[in-house]
Amino acid sequence: METRVAVMSIIVEESGSVEKLNSILHEAGDYIIGRMGIPYRARNINIISIAIDAPQDMISALSGKIGRLDGVSVKTAYSGVISND
Repeated sequence: METRVAVMSIIVEESGSVEKLNSILHEAGDYIIGRMGIPYRARNINIISIAIDAPQDMISALSGKIGRLDGVSVKTAYSGVISND
C-alpha cells in the first residue's frame, strides 16, 4: 500500500466541535505519527498540528471530514516522501 507523509494544520474556533474532531482523529489513530495541540486562550481558539503517514485517499478523506465541522479550518501540506510498505 502506497502511503504519503503529510502535516495537517487545524484551527478550532467553535469549542462545540472539539468532541467530534477528537472522534475523527481517534478513527485515524493508526496513521497519525504525532499530534500537538495549543490552546490559544487569548483568542479563544485551539491550534492543532497532526503529522500523518497514510494513503493519499485517507488523508484527503480525513481532511474533508475535519473541514466540514462547524468552526473548524484545516489545511494539509504533503511531503514528497512516498512509501510502499
